[in-house]
Amino acid sequence: MSMSLRHHQYAVPERSTPPRRPEQRGASRLVAKEPLSLRLPKPDFSPLKRLIWPVLLLVLGVAAYEGAQRALPYVDRPISKVSVDGELSYISQQAVQQRIAPYIQASFLQINLSGMRQELEQMPWIAHAEVRRVWPDQIMIRLEEQLPVARWGDEALLNNAGHAFAPRESANYQHLPRLAGPQRAQRQVMQQYQVLSQMLRPLGFSIIALEMRERGSWYLRTAQGIDLLLGRDHIVDKMRRFAAIYEKALKAQQPNIARIDLRYPNGLAVAWREPVAPTAAKAAAVQ
Repeated sequence: MSMSLRHHQYAVPERSTPPRRPEQRGASRLVAKEPLSLRLPKPDFSPLKRLIWPVLLLVLGVAAYEGAQRALPYVDRPISKVSVDGELSYISQQAVQQRIAPYIQASFLQINLSGMRQELEQMPWIAHAEVRRVWPDQIMIRLEEQLPVARWGDEALLNNAGHAFAPRESANYQHLPRLAGPQRAQRQVMQQYQVLSQMLRPLGFSIIALEMRERGSWYLRTAQGIDLLLGRDHIVDKMRRFAAIYEKALKAQQPNIARIDLRYPNGLAVAWREPVAPTAAKAAAVQ
């Protein structure tokens, strides 16, 4: 028996060689190292800063206070002059100076301006007061007087805003129209007086008395001797109706009219004086 030998060839794997880096040509770059101070950790001063600021503010505050105390005698002078500005018709400069005399004893910075203003506004004829300092040692006062427009009952006067004030001389103003009503309705009565006065003036009438009665109804008396009963509602509409009817039918009889009742929804009733006018022998409703 013959045997044949077979030769097997085994391929030996080649070792893989890493790729070569391309050779650098030309000048090479040198990288400088960071300084040691940059590489070291930075100290944290934030707690120290938080402590320094309050201390610094305290020192500045103490220094400012000490400086103010030393400068105060040179800045805070006695009051040398008080000027009063405003058109005064009902009170005198002397009365104002007497009222504020206790306050002027204080120095320029120590004077109580608020108290002085309140003291002035307690004077019946003063509606509003302004008080201010004028450097270095003066006081300026600006006054607005009350403007009396009407009497409020028999005790006080009303200004144009409907505010009551009670000067001692109120008895000298009997020539002003007399307004009356609930105490809380002063402003409302004044507004109604102003509206009705404007509506009656073109007809030749002026108001000498206006009253808001307990149930809210309105009574008016003119200087020409005619009383008007207006009721509670739609006062302006009733006055327009009265103006139209008066111009057409009542103007010629005006001296004979005693009272006009406007409480009707569509007309009015006239009460005549005695002796009764021949053309109008009785009270009539005019439509």
